[in-house]
Amino acid sequence: MINEEGQPLGVIPLEEAMAHAERAGLDLVEVSANADPPVCKIMDYGKFRYKQSKKIHDARKTQTVIHVKEIRLRPKTESHDLQVKIKHIKKFLEQRDKVKISMMFRGREIAFIEIGRKLMEQIKVSLTDECVIDQEPRLEGRSMVMIVSPKK
Repeated sequence: MINEEGQPLGVIPLEEAMAHAERAGLDLVEVSANADPPVCKIMDYGKFRYKQSKKIHDARKTQTVIHVKEIRLRPKTESHDLQVKIKHIKKFLEQRDKVKISMMFRGREIAFIEIGRKLMEQIKVSLTDECVIDQEPRLEGRSMVMIVSPKK
């Protein structure tokens, strides 16, 4: 048990600890239930809960949420359409989001994987200044996937 000033009082029975807390006009709070024996502290429980909620609130403020946006292409995507897709990728990267670039192969297009690789390479070259490649282009089933994230 730990008293209200923070000094340890040693191992004492529960009834005695409760009486000690009542004399001080405070609550007996179990701080560490996993310890053997469990550690209890005499404190104001309302104040303790308020401080805990403040810590959680402050931790959420500093937490950043990273979204993954997806851009889908086909191997037959023309150059102007590709430039529009690249512009969208750059916009997502400016918003500090990760981008998953998926190239979908339909039907017999799966035989022309090299065309897809060339398009992915072209995208990679045009984004070298704005991003870091997290995952190089790789084939997953009938689609080729590359993941990029913004530079720090």
